[in-house]
Amino acid sequence: MSTISTIGRRSYLKGAGAALALPLLDAMGWADSGAGKALKPPVRLGFMYMPHGVIMDQFWPADAHSFLTSPPPAIQSLRPVLDQCLMMKGISGVSNGPYKGAPHALELSTWLTAALPDPDRRDEIAISISADQIAANALGAFTTLPSLELATMPQTWKENQAGLNEAYYSYCSFRSPTQAVPAEINPRNVLNRLFNTKDQDSGKVSSEISPLDRNMLDLVLGGARDLRRTLSPNDQQKLDEYLDSVRSVERRIAAIEIRQKEAALEKAGIRPSRSHKSDSPPIEVKIPEGDKRSEYMQVMCDLNVLAFQTDTTRVCTYIGSTPNGASYPELGFSDKHHSTTHHNNQPEKVRKVAAITEFNIEQFAYMVKKMRSLREGDGTLLDNCIMMWGSGLEDGNKHTRENLPFILAGRGGGSLNTGRFLPDVQGNQGDLLTTLLTCAGVPMDRPVGIATKQITELSAKG
Repeated sequence: MSTISTIGRRSYLKGAGAALALPLLDAMGWADSGAGKALKPPVRLGFMYMPHGVIMDQFWPADAHSFLTSPPPAIQSLRPVLDQCLMMKGISGVSNGPYKGAPHALELSTWLTAALPDPDRRDEIAISISADQIAANALGAFTTLPSLELATMPQTWKENQAGLNEAYYSYCSFRSPTQAVPAEINPRNVLNRLFNTKDQDSGKVSSEISPLDRNMLDLVLGGARDLRRTLSPNDQQKLDEYLDSVRSVERRIAAIEIRQKEAALEKAGIRPSRSHKSDSPPIEVKIPEGDKRSEYMQVMCDLNVLAFQTDTTRVCTYIGSTPNGASYPELGFSDKHHSTTHHNNQPEKVRKVAAITEFNIEQFAYMVKKMRSLREGDGTLLDNCIMMWGSGLEDGNKHTRENLPFILAGRGGGSLNTGRFLPDVQGNQGDLLTTLLTCAGVPMDRPVGIATKQITELSAKG
């Protein structure tokens, strides 16, 4: 009988300046919990944001009993995984306080801080450390990256509602009360971070690898073949599935980059060269403005999954879009999300807002369902995650914040009791964030923002 050796949890596949973290395999040190003890993978925390609230009667379940069998239109895409989801109504947001005229500056900046900016220092960043960064400070010591911050749009919105600093419109992660954490919008840069592609002597990102001409995965496949021979059949399958996922993401990122480059050339009046003058010109392929948002968002979601699967980080925040500015042409209309939410109950505008909400939740569902498909320990990757989707407003038409929309997915390593809708929770967003951090094993020496308690109804022990 062959003996399968244990490998370190921080093992990498390496080759020619590229290093690729491995998924958590049974052969790794994390799985060695001692004789008679069950495997206990780490818990990961993910946060995904959409601005401007929802159409309430299409988002909230009718009642607790119909949640699993007849979910509302907005969350239909989550139906296959609703048994691992948890929704709660009654989570209030931070009061606007002295900022009555600044709903959009507050909706994102307060989402993970559960705190208001300092009214005496409006023109600078002065708020509170955010929940994701509290988690990163505690969990980051165990991973290569303390946290990963992603965004779909540049964080460059220029506005000063109530005299507030522009950063409050585009940032939700704050490393300290005075320091916002920038989010990465380029999927290639995120992939390079996960691959740890560096010049070993200088520590700088290598410029020798072309993202379009040379697949980085090819650099490490030799090491993968050698490693595979030492693994159990179960771990071999995990490794194969993981490498297939990485290659798929690499190709999709390259395809997006090629189309963006071709679109830029066409816009500049430069046509691709032809081999012969008599050749027909290439057929016209119209690229939607900013590329297809769903394709882009799903690539970013996949990068989040890869980061968690490899335990490269245990904390990720993804700003699906920022307040103001976003549009969704692939839904068949070009109206801006923000202006559409001021619908005044006009049916066509309400329909468009509902479609935008469904679209964003579909991207969250895409990520969550992929996590459920990946085995880890005695369960799945999703079993060991707490994924939160939500918005900083309840109703974009009235800018209300009494019942903020949240969806939780994943059992948090057994800490959350999922498959439920709680229609009458009493608490605020600080209470919710404090509860989630505690469920993820983050030591809490103080509550998050305005929190005064933990919401015990969410817990598997509550």
